[in-house]
Amino acid sequence: MSEIYDSIMRGLSEAVEDQEKSENEKTLKRRMVSVVPVKKYTKSEIKKIRHSVGMTQKAFACYLGVSDKTVEAWEAGKNQPSGAASRILSMMEMDSNLIREFPFVAME
Repeated sequence: MSEIYDSIMRGLSEAVEDQEKSENEKTLKRRMVSVVPVKKYTKSEIKKIRHSVGMTQKAFACYLGVSDKTVEAWEAGKNQPSGAASRILSMMEMDSNLIREFPFVAME
């Protein structure tokens, strides 16, 4: 257990020392990460995505891991998808073949 603690403390010390150096002297790698905000979908956009992948509301709901009523509410404009559902919708919007590459629902 003390080996892990010592390793963490060494890493933190290195990071603090590197941070205190001037921009030219820094040796530790840094990466800038940016995340695209979750898109807000309109009822018509949701319906368009569902139609583009050729799914019924029930199959679409199963694929997204939500209830049928949730998809109904989205398409009626009563609610909006958020979080993971919005990310999956974005992926489906970018690539309608996504459902074939990741077949969570059997399409007959």
